[in-house]
Amino acid sequence: MADGVDFDLGQLSSQQQETLQQYTDVTGQEIKDAVPLLERSQWNVQIAIAKFFDGEGPDLVAEAQAAQNNPPLTAATYENLHESFLDADDDRPRRMRSPRTEVAPRVVPHQPVNIRPRGLFSIFLAPFSTTWHLTRGVMGVFGRILAFFFAFLPASFRPRYLGTTIRGLRQAHGRSATLPQEAARRFRREFEEAYGTHGLTFFEGGHAQALDTAKWDLKFLLMVLISPEHDDTDAFIRNTLLSPDVVNYISDPSNNIILWGGNVADPEAHQVANEYSCVEYPFSCLVCLTPKEGSTRMGIVKRLAGPMTPAAYIAGLQDAITKYSPDLNRARAERAAQELARNLRNEQDSAYERSLARDRERARQKREAEAAAAAAEKRALEEAEKAARQEELRRQWRKWRATTVASEPEAKDAVRLALNMPASAGGGRVIRRFASNTTLEELYAFVECYDLLQEGSLDEKATEPEGYEHKYGFQIASMLPRETLEPSKTVTIGQKMGRGGSLVAEDLVDDDDQEEK
Repeated sequence: MADGVDFDLGQLSSQQQETLQQYTDVTGQEIKDAVPLLERSQWNVQIAIAKFFDGEGPDLVAEAQAAQNNPPLTAATYENLHESFLDADDDRPRRMRSPRTEVAPRVVPHQPVNIRPRGLFSIFLAPFSTTWHLTRGVMGVFGRILAFFFAFLPASFRPRYLGTTIRGLRQAHGRSATLPQEAARRFRREFEEAYGTHGLTFFEGGHAQALDTAKWDLKFLLMVLISPEHDDTDAFIRNTLLSPDVVNYISDPSNNIILWGGNVADPEAHQVANEYSCVEYPFSCLVCLTPKEGSTRMGIVKRLAGPMTPAAYIAGLQDAITKYSPDLNRARAERAAQELARNLRNEQDSAYERSLARDRERARQKREAEAAAAAAEKRALEEAEKAARQEELRRQWRKWRATTVASEPEAKDAVRLALNMPASAGGGRVIRRFASNTTLEELYAFVECYDLLQEGSLDEKATEPEGYEHKYGFQIASMLPRETLEPSKTVTIGQKMGRGGSLVAEDLVDDDDQEEK
């Protein structure tokens, strides 16, 4: 193994790899030559380095004693279960991994729940409840009296647990739990009342909402926790937090800072202080997304506790922002690329849906057009068949009716008519005598069957078609005065024309034909 030219480093333990790294950093020797020398030196880096520079001698006893007196040290490692899961996908040696940031807890304030006993149990507890409220009231009055008394003493003589001002004691003991938005509004209002107008813009919501906003917008969340009971709070706010340089740095949009503030006298801010292990006030904490440690992991990247100058405060923030801004920029670029790809897919899907809708509409119109054409063709065929049947029935009726037309009577008691025939019958003028009792319908039948009567080829066997009602395609009218004579079976020619006259037979024009003209 030692004499091989190619050597597999995976056969070495982590401690042997570290020893090999130290040896090659000092000597610059190639690995294929360094590994055999380290093996002969029992992996003692000092002996191996001495052999490399001074020459290797056959002092095997010294090597054995050195190996016995200086066994390889194993570096102690400490980890928790959470870090073990986070490191499961990281194949790099532990010494090459960057130290992890602390996880930024997401604090949701606990709302108080008042459970009031009912029934006999409430009666049993009534004396204890009354005693508790009286004792609490007396202690509150006593605390205010002590606060008023110690307010006139110098700061060095005041007991710290009582606070430094009456306002501080009132805030520490008289704040009730409210919704996060209401607590944020109260903090801003009290901050402006105490320090006037300023250029800082505090987040209008609770800590959990601010943390979620910073995670979603890929910004830094700067949390500022103040304690009115602390002696350095007022000086820190006036001289550091509200200094023009700090205000300008925090308000600069290029720094991507979301500012959230809280008074530890409030339940939510007090819970935040406990979750973030705040032991010194005033306390500031910078939190951001740490993509390298988890795609959704919010980490604590900077803690600023205690009084400090504006320059030191800005330097602390700037170091952390400079270190983690590239990671956030890459995350923004990846998110922008994902958003662009998602929008592109949406546009493509929308275009595909529109194209599909157009194709469906065209297909629907085509189907409707084909159905309409088929229906029109079917209707035309049916109408043609119906017209053919009607024409056949009409021919049969004309053959039958021609056999029933009365022949021309003698001149005595006859009505002599001059008929101008319709164009459908070939036109022309016909003069004929009719019996005076001949009905107008008989006159219409004569005009209808005139061509058959002229030919003289009557079919005596012709019968009237069943269910057929003949309609004449012309009308007969008198000339002077003009009067249309309807084909009546009761009105006679003698009643209308007397001894004779002139009549005209005119073809009827359909409404559709009239519209086309």
